[in-house]
Amino acid sequence: MIYSRVAVKVGSNVLTRADGTLDITRMSALVDQIADLRRAGIDVILISSGAVASGRSEMHLPATETAQMDSVEQRQLFSAVGQAKLMGRYVELFRDHGLHVGQVLTMKENFSTPEQNQNQRQCMAAMLAHGVLPIVNENDTVCITELMFTDNDELSGLVARLMDCQALIILSTIDGIYDGSPSDPASKLIREVQPTDDLSALIRTEKSSSGRGGMQSKYATAREVASAGIHVYIANGKRENILLDVICSPDKVPFTHFNIS
Repeated sequence: MIYSRVAVKVGSNVLTRADGTLDITRMSALVDQIADLRRAGIDVILISSGAVASGRSEMHLPATETAQMDSVEQRQLFSAVGQAKLMGRYVELFRDHGLHVGQVLTMKENFSTPEQNQNQRQCMAAMLAHGVLPIVNENDTVCITELMFTDNDELSGLVARLMDCQALIILSTIDGIYDGSPSDPASKLIREVQPTDDLSALIRTEKSSSGRGGMQSKYATAREVASAGIHVYIANGKRENILLDVICSPDKVPFTHFNIS
């Protein structure tokens, strides 16, 4: 199924190595695929995690100093450092394809009124109209706990609906939702989720090691976005050519698809 506009959410664990540093090889592969989608005439809006993890690895703070900071202070510091590093890498990688990118930092309150919704929509619409690829992330440097998104899964769902995307692709480090533990060889991937299906009993509550989200958040976002008429895919961002295969050759790659019909 070919779409004209898609939102792609990339999790922190996809973009970073085990030590928290940016995985430039993986970033480059994803950028190459997004550039291919753009050349095929598909608008792409990228919702990218990784700033906090990147900033944490860049700062190299001793554990004793980190322990003296509260969680909000840590997040603000690491995000301020990491966001600049993350965007710098994206600029370099997309420039190799002749593509311009623009940063969109937002907060939960920016989706709370029609006026703010419209402002964000106009901003990203203008970027797309002029060939600029929007890269969206939460503005962690000024957010406080009660004003934060649950995670970037929630943010990606809001962006997909705001921008009338036809599909949202959520990239994680597993192939999708299983009928048991993903680490159990006997577990099977659930390929299609229908609107009437309830998989809540199968969803594990563990969160990812680098980000704030987990499969529970992805499942909640996917159900809500699919109910708005947008196809949702949960797929493994570590797989080669995953974006191109999900959109252009879906029979070649495993994923969980939330159907809208």
